[in-house]
Amino acid sequence: MCERFRWAAAAMLLLTGCIPTLLENPSREVSKAVPRSFREGGESAPELNVGRKNWKDFFTAPELQELIGLALHNNQELNLRIQEVIIAQAEVSARRGDYWPRVGAGLGSGIEKVGGFTSQGVSDRVNGVPEHLGNFGFGLTASWELDLWGKLRNAASAADFRFQGTREGQNFVVTQLVAEIARSYFELVALDTELEVLHRNIKIQGDALEVVRAEKQAARVTQLAVQRFEAEVLKNRSRLFDLEQERVMAENRINFLVGRYPQKVARTANVLTAPLPTMIEAGVPSELLSNRPDVRQAEFELEAAKLEVSVARARFYPSLSIDASLGYQSFNITHLVNTPESLLYNLAGNLTAPLLNRAGIEAQYRTANARQIQSVFLYERTLLQAFTDVANQLIRYENLQKSYDLQLQQVDTLAQSVEISSTLFQSARADYMEVLLTRRDSLDAQLELIDTKKRLALSMVAIYQALGGGWRSDP
Repeated sequence: MCERFRWAAAAMLLLTGCIPTLLENPSREVSKAVPRSFREGGESAPELNVGRKNWKDFFTAPELQELIGLALHNNQELNLRIQEVIIAQAEVSARRGDYWPRVGAGLGSGIEKVGGFTSQGVSDRVNGVPEHLGNFGFGLTASWELDLWGKLRNAASAADFRFQGTREGQNFVVTQLVAEIARSYFELVALDTELEVLHRNIKIQGDALEVVRAEKQAARVTQLAVQRFEAEVLKNRSRLFDLEQERVMAENRINFLVGRYPQKVARTANVLTAPLPTMIEAGVPSELLSNRPDVRQAEFELEAAKLEVSVARARFYPSLSIDASLGYQSFNITHLVNTPESLLYNLAGNLTAPLLNRAGIEAQYRTANARQIQSVFLYERTLLQAFTDVANQLIRYENLQKSYDLQLQQVDTLAQSVEISSTLFQSARADYMEVLLTRRDSLDAQLELIDTKKRLALSMVAIYQALGGGWRSDP
């Protein structure tokens, strides 16, 4: 009999020890290699990286700082992510509890009556057992699965990595939120500036219209010139309403991000007139591994996926559990605590191994392996995207600066042309179309200059976000 048991145990271990191969979808290691610089052939200083700055040091406008602070406290999307972090933390506690013994206490009572024409009923009647038999008891029960193969501890560690990844996901939302508030703020200030320029030009065009009307009275121009100037003024007045609508929407977008209903948004009027840095220090690309929250989140997900493959593999092996109970039981409550007559206890060990359900376990194993490979590609894609974001924005910032310098010269040149054309028109040395087109070009150039300065500010924000800036609470 013992020999048969030994052969059965050996066969069970042999069957469960056979792990399927993954040759059709082999796992692979992740590549964390990045270029030495964001520019081909360039060099960067690792100690200079604006992405490590606190957002309070990077964005110095007091009104913008206040808006960001409100958003970090009230934004609904961010608060949803905070709850996800709490859920993930609770999952870690649940997984850690799996490899500790489960102990429970029980208290019960009942009554039983067996059929009189059954073997037990006849025996109870012969021995004088009451027809209605009570059943009272209380005690402790315990169950403990021994973590022979590290399955439970690996599952807990995987949950902990996912918790860390969820926290990094929260930080990533913070970087997005800070950048979105800053972008919306600069867009709002740019709209204010555009409206100011447009109002000023409408006033100048209105004065020019009066001059043309006077020239028409003197028969120096025709009614066509008056109508063309008047149409230009009407066109720009119409543009005011479009810009006003855009300003309302920009304000409401900021209010939504900070978690409040539409209201006036305080801002610094001259924030776009302040000089921007000629160059933004981006550090070295390898810092993205520690600065970018989405890259760090992908890394934690990768570590969790590796452990989950080990967990799935361990399911092929036998599991050993110990069950025990200790308490008192009696049909008469007055004898419930009589010792040792009413005392009961048991202790048992169980060794179980999967046999018929191996197909399901194998499917879980292959799924875990595929997800681990997915996490490798996800990490590499996230790192590549982070590098590309920074490289694109750095080049964009430089090109916008060059464009801004040229547009500034264009605005100055056209401003002089407006004065010259007005003088020539009044001395009858230029026609009204030259004056009209020169004023139109000057207005368009001024608005384009404001738009370019806004895009410069937005590119600066984009570089800060791409480097992982905004989530640190300390400098």
